[in-house]
Amino acid sequence: MMEVSSTEALNQAIDEHTLEAVYLYTPMCGTCQVAGRMMDVVEKLPQSYHFVKANLNYLPEFAEKQSIESVPCLLLLKDGVEQERIYAFQSVPFLYETLVKNA
Repeated sequence: MMEVSSTEALNQAIDEHTLEAVYLYTPMCGTCQVAGRMMDVVEKLPQSYHFVKANLNYLPEFAEKQSIESVPCLLLLKDGVEQERIYAFQSVPFLYETLVKNA
């Protein structure tokens, strides 16, 4: 999963891909560590999304603009438009099914 550390780099990744899965986290968040491992598994499964992850500590403007309530957070974007937002990373099958239905 490609990691970005600036709002500019994140916006560029979103602009470059039709289907973008943006995983937002913070390093000290234990739940984020579990969610990150789940995302690593989902990324390897057959699906159409490009994945990018970002430490929200470095993206306060993006967090405010997108009204991010907490981490971990997964934004599923199609042509730069949010299709779905996930805060509860229930399971790998749940995440995978959500990606497939939004592709």
